[in-house]
Formats: sequence, C-alpha cells, structure tokens
Amino acid sequence: MISVVLIEPKWASNVGAVARVMANFDFSELILVDPKCKTDELDAVKRAKHALSILKKAKIKKWKDLGKFDYLIATTSKLGSDYNIPRLPISPEQLSSKLSKINLKNKKIGLVFGREGEGLHNDEIRKCDMIVSVPTSVKYAAMNLSHSVAVVLYEIFKASKNKKIGEGISLVGKKEKDNLINLINKTIGGLEFSTKEKKETQKTLWKRLVGKSFLTKREAFALFGFFRKIK
Repeated sequence: MISVVLIEPKWASNVGAVARVMANFDFSELILVDPKCKTDELDAVKRAKHALSILKKAKIKKWKDLGKFDYLIATTSKLGSDYNIPRLPISPEQLSSKLSKINLKNKKIGLVFGREGEGLHNDEIRKCDMIVSVPTSVKYAAMNLSHSVAVVLYEIFKASKNKKIGEGISLVGKKEKDNLINLINKTIGGLEFSTKEKKETQKTLWKRLVGKSFLTKREAFALFGFFRKIK
C-alpha cells in the first residue's frame, strides 16, 4: 500500500487539495506528521471537494511512527550533485516504472512530502530510502505542495494501468532491508579508509543503492551471501 505523508503541513487549504488529488488517482491513506493545521478547518474541507472521506480518515503521526514503513520515498526540489549522495534523485517517471514492475502486496510505502516553503530537512532525507524530484524550471524549481503530490501520483497511477510484468516478483520488506544495510555497514566498518568521512560516504551510498533498487528476495539473499563472505 502506498501512503501520502505530509511533514508539518502549515496550510489547511493545501491539505484539502492533496486529499482531492489523491482521490483523482485512487490513493486513500493520508498521513500528517506534526501538522500545524487541522483537517476539519473550512479551507481544508472546501479544497477537498468530494474527497472528504480521505480528509476525515487522515492519520496524525510523529516522525518516529514512519519507522513502520518498508520504504520511505522522499520528495525534494533541492537537487544534489554527484558529491551530495543523500540528495541524488530519480524522476517520478523512473519511480513509477520501478513500482509497476514489482509486487507491492503487504508492503507499506510512504511518499514523503516536506513543509511548505522549506521542504524536508537533511536529516529527514537521510532517513528515507530514496529521493524523487519533479523536473521543473531552474528559474523557479519549488512547486506548490498539492501540485507536486499530483505529479508524482499521476505518474504512479498511469504506470499502474499497464500490465505488471513482475507481478510474481516478491519485494523484500523493511526487516530484510534493514538487516542487509546493517550487514553492509558492519562490513564497511571493518575496512580501512583514509578518512572517517569517506567511510560514512560509503555507508550512505549503499543505503541509497539498496533503497532505490527495490530488491527482490532473491537479489537480497545474494547480497547477504556476498557481504558475509567479505566480512
């Protein structure tokens, strides 16, 4: 199941608009992390239109509650370079292509959207498995919250209507993914690097690689064996 997660939304009108675009593209679970507005405010209700059921069922959570998701996908307009690994993004189209080829049954995936005005903080992005960024003009990159949600959900919705050629392929869940990353980190910890920073960069790089790959169980088991041999 794919959930839309809004971090500290400030404006009720934006929350209502997000609920509306979720209904447009068949998404139903809305999660608000430490919201600065209420879902029953008039602005939210008016903007939601016929998506009031999504608004009324919206769940209020803390960031720590997101640890229950198998995958967290951050969104940002602030792109990184090859040297800023935590902010290396893929496009919504690339994300939807990946999601359309795997079996998401019994997997919890959170699409995380940041605050109006400042987006997601670096420490929050590091906690996510991958980054998605909507291609926009370099003159004005930041989109309105509901607009960015609409673009990402549209791409996923569009791809989901195609035949899923990987329907029988099982995706690893949070437990297996975390265990693999822990094993990789322990392996890296036993290797020598010229600086501590380079060792941490390797850990970040592998976390991103594992997150973006949406590993199948067979692929994950192969990596477990490989890193155990190295260790």
